[in-house]
Amino acid sequence: MLYFLYEQGLNIFHYISVRAIIAFFLSFFITLYFIPKFIKWAKSKSATQPILEYTPKNHQEKKDTPTMGGVVFISAAIISTSIAAKLNFYVIVGLLTLFAFMLIGVIDDLGKILKKDNKAGLSAKFKFILQWIVAFIITITLYFYNFDTDFYIPFYKYPLFDMKLFAIIFWAFVIVGMSNAVNLTDGLDGLAAIPSVFSLLTLMIFAYFMGNAIFSKYLLLPFEYGIGEVVILAAALIGAILGFLWYNANPAQIFMGDSGSLSIGAIIGYLAILTKTEILLLLIGFVFIMETISVILQVGSFKTRGKRIFKMAPIHHHFEMSGWSETQITIRFWIIALITNIIAILSIKIR
Repeated sequence: MLYFLYEQGLNIFHYISVRAIIAFFLSFFITLYFIPKFIKWAKSKSATQPILEYTPKNHQEKKDTPTMGGVVFISAAIISTSIAAKLNFYVIVGLLTLFAFMLIGVIDDLGKILKKDNKAGLSAKFKFILQWIVAFIITITLYFYNFDTDFYIPFYKYPLFDMKLFAIIFWAFVIVGMSNAVNLTDGLDGLAAIPSVFSLLTLMIFAYFMGNAIFSKYLLLPFEYGIGEVVILAAALIGAILGFLWYNANPAQIFMGDSGSLSIGAIIGYLAILTKTEILLLLIGFVFIMETISVILQVGSFKTRGKRIFKMAPIHHHFEMSGWSETQITIRFWIIALITNIIAILSIKIR
């Protein structure tokens, strides 16, 4: 809509930066306005978060907290992006990614809510299959759109090789992996929100530079026409997450649920693919990767040795069991996420 106004002669709406700022604030205020109404509705319908019995004792006090807040802020991001962005191929696929993974999360959340059991949503296997199906649809679409399949690594300016058809599988793995990584991290009030914001900010910077012919040439980044528009999508999602965090900060009045965490992770993975930063996700999404690896190590150790490495996994529960307060864990993980994303941004120039 705003890009249409530019075509009618309002040149200010030509700038991605202007439209990104508009999308940010629009998404922020939409979320800020509707979350309290959603909380009120959810409480009236008893749409609250079932808590697993093996989580730390203080988590049992959160069982009456409304969940599925992701529906509100993801919808706000989609609406704001649709208004502010030029709906080119990359933006449309990004919006579909958000919506599809939100829908998977909604189905899972509703199953838990209706049966008042955290294990009653989609089975892990079926949810995983749905994620892979959606991810393959996205990556096959990218491949046949002739999106560049070159493979890059951090701090090196040239592609290592052309992945060709293998790119479809690799990209799908990135999307599904990040989707589940953010989902695993979303276990404390506000824990997943700010690392997601930092990741999106970093990916915004890469997308802006790679979508600009002059900047990409100067920085020796691969140029892809039209990618710059996804900056608006990322800005809208950042605004939505911050609007949600207003009510999700400890003590949380609402949880994002799988409808939020699965879609945030999926879009981070999608943006990493567009910006050729799939391997750099080890820094961009360090907190999410750390949480995932802790689960893999814990399960692997217990199955092979019969011993646990951590007191509880994901690793944020380990620190809870070690005596850290929820606020301490959350803020310290935020600090780690900030530091690793600063290093990731430095890789633009140190190449």
